[in-house]
Amino acid sequence: MSFAIRQQYGERPTVHTAATLFQKLCYENKDNLSAGIIVAGWDKEVGPSVYNIPLGGGLFRSPWAIGGSGSTYVYGYCDATYKDGWGRDETVNFVKNTLALAMSRDGSSGGTIRMCVITEDGVERHFIPGNELPRFWEGKEVLDGESTFAPAPASIVGS
Repeated sequence: MSFAIRQQYGERPTVHTAATLFQKLCYENKDNLSAGIIVAGWDKEVGPSVYNIPLGGGLFRSPWAIGGSGSTYVYGYCDATYKDGWGRDETVNFVKNTLALAMSRDGSSGGTIRMCVITEDGVERHFIPGNELPRFWEGKEVLDGESTFAPAPASIVGS
């Protein structure tokens, strides 16, 4: 896509142009495609931008976008936590925490983070292995008949 547009216009497409092309593709194939798409990047016109293309082929610009099976577990966290105007470090930490929270509750969300930070200077790639992810909840292993539940009140046991 970038090559064809660069040949035609002499420069890379804007993030909005790329998102619009994906949106058109998704809308025209909405009966055969069951995937949401997130398009994010940096361009000279707007700077950083994020677009969400949900099932059915709508196109929405927003400060952040999430998708996939683990996203249902973290929408509230994202709504409550994200702040406009964050710098690079706050944003990277937010993404890392969001993904770790999703992975801790959703068995299909994977066990490592592969993240790209896209800026005017280019793309910076990060890999965070599972043993270095933030931990928000640790399950207790139950051994030899131990129970993790509180004992029943005496009034219930005695009746």
